[in-house]
Amino acid sequence: MYRNSRGRPGAVLAAAAVAQFVVALDMSVVNVALPAIRTALDFEPLNLSWVVHAYALTFGGLLLLGGRACDLYGRRRMFVLGLTVFALCSLAGGLAHAPWQLIAARAGQGVGAAAAAPAALAMLTTTFPEGPRRVRALGVWSAVNAAGGALGVLAGGLLTEYAGWRWVMLINLPIVAVALALALAAVPADAERAARRERLDVPGAVLATGGVGLLVLGVVRTDALGWTSPTTWATLAAATGLLVAFVVVESRTTTPLLRLGLLRSRWVAGANVLVFLAAAGQFTAFYFVSLYMQQVLGMSAAATGTAFLPFSLGLIAGTVLATRLTAIRTPRASLVPGALLAASGLAWFALISPDGSFLTDVLGPSLVTSVGAGLVLAPVAAAATTGIARREAGTASGLMNSSRQLGGSIGLAALATVAAHRTGTASGPAALNDGYALGLALAAAVFVLAAVVAVAVLPGRRAATPVPQSPAPAQNQMEGTPS
Repeated sequence: MYRNSRGRPGAVLAAAAVAQFVVALDMSVVNVALPAIRTALDFEPLNLSWVVHAYALTFGGLLLLGGRACDLYGRRRMFVLGLTVFALCSLAGGLAHAPWQLIAARAGQGVGAAAAAPAALAMLTTTFPEGPRRVRALGVWSAVNAAGGALGVLAGGLLTEYAGWRWVMLINLPIVAVALALALAAVPADAERAARRERLDVPGAVLATGGVGLLVLGVVRTDALGWTSPTTWATLAAATGLLVAFVVVESRTTTPLLRLGLLRSRWVAGANVLVFLAAAGQFTAFYFVSLYMQQVLGMSAAATGTAFLPFSLGLIAGTVLATRLTAIRTPRASLVPGALLAASGLAWFALISPDGSFLTDVLGPSLVTSVGAGLVLAPVAAAATTGIARREAGTASGLMNSSRQLGGSIGLAALATVAAHRTGTASGPAALNDGYALGLALAAAVFVLAAVVAVAVLPGRRAATPVPQSPAPAQNQMEGTPS
């Protein structure tokens, strides 16, 4: 019999938030430690970037599969399994003594995160019914997610400078332990289904994982190969072919990895485009502002991390305000002004100068950009899960997380290439400043585009058209009511 218990909502929210915090933290905490890692493990310069790319590749490539697995095998089960894998690989990375060991550990972290992240969001959408309670829960989740990414820069700088680079990996262990304890105590055990007639879509899983993985690989390697490299074009062409095949297969199978009918919902489709664009702008802001402070202003790793505190506080303030707005109005009421405010902050950032300082060139734009980004993050999560049935909560969550990861990877790679072209072969502060300023200006344009999408695609009324449903398999009919 299906257990309809939603557990203890407050503790479920805490478990999901802590898990999302550590996943977001791990995407940025390593970046500041890369110079120390290179020295300690004797990395070849061209291989060092794989410490970042290995995580992005497995995380981005497996998110759709992880989301569908949550629906088929249980959200709590996948949450616990994913976090356990993540913790073990974090320990392995912290104990690594050779480059290949650290790269393998980072890839394993991505595998664990690809299971845990969609499970965390799916637990929220099935615990909190649509309406103000879900909006508030997603607001907390979004604030913690944003804070994890921003605080990762702070934690990476402080840990590297005062405790050693290994702690950027080992710091994950106590955080994961808290999330696991909360989940095991508060989240109801997954129901044992008597009729397991629905199976995982293996062809779809292979095509989606291969297509998204090759897409991420092709994009992130442009830092070394460039966009015009035959290898880059071949990789992207192969990714496109696999993703086209994935769409064909999903349109014909009765148990798809991603039911294409989900994308007929303006809420789901619009929110995924928005989160793609917002991630592209936000990741780019982190990247260029961090480089500006270290390579132009000459700030240390610890000082750079500390300088991101106002950004973290602004993100939290923005998500709190967005939660209140979305609870009484539509998500669009927060998304449009938030995207435009973030664009304004990034345009302000684009005025950075080689002779600037934190107070004159960073603090003000940080606050404006972060509040605007916060106004976008909470409602976009609510929009992406509007009208979703319980049995597809994991799929919708995996889709949104995949859009976020792809947006961050593709947006950052594209804008970093443009900035590098502007900088050219020069390495002085003035040349670097020009490149970073151009990248930040283009990130502002990305957020303007996000505002346009919010106006053009998302419904203007609170009442959402239910996502078109296909007949539920027998084992899922027990939990087929919309959450």
